[in-house]
Amino acid sequence: MKISLKWLREYIDYQGTADELAILLTKAGLEVEGIEKIGKGIDQVIVGKVKSKTKHPDADTLSICTVFDGKEDLQIVCGAPNVDVGQTIALAPIGCSLPTPDNVGFKIKKSKIRGVESFGMICAEDELGLSTDHNGIMILSDDLKAGQKFSEALGLPWEVLEISITPNRADCLSYFGVALEVAAATGLKIKT
Repeated sequence: MKISLKWLREYIDYQGTADELAILLTKAGLEVEGIEKIGKGIDQVIVGKVKSKTKHPDADTLSICTVFDGKEDLQIVCGAPNVDVGQTIALAPIGCSLPTPDNVGFKIKKSKIRGVESFGMICAEDELGLSTDHNGIMILSDDLKAGQKFSEALGLPWEVLEISITPNRADCLSYFGVALEVAAATGLKIKT
């Protein structure tokens, strides 16, 4: 079972590190198999706002979007079916490196896609290493400002503990259950 340290803190005011929590939970009888940092390596990604969208003249599935990056408007060719005007999105500008499963990284460059120049990339969750979802771009809250660092806006990276729950510990199959274990081990109070 995966437990986000950030979400766990909504139930208990635990201020230690993920490594310290792993030791604490293991001593309490919950085996922590590992700690994953989600959203690591995307420091150059920023928040952008889609200002316009037109159909690509030479491709049925592509759109030409104008995206405001907080300073200027950028033309970006996008293949996502859910991109639309007015959306707040994750923008990888030219020069930005995105994480890849092999840890090599993917550098964003100025490119020509079917004859139209593109000056960055509007990102899906899997392209940012946040999940495996590639059904479309990641749409963010409209409260975020263009040009703001994406990782700061979402509080990244998230530390996630992989906990092995044995059949006799069904009480720990929820955040509240794990928070109760942390409370028992530390003396901290639960937030309900």
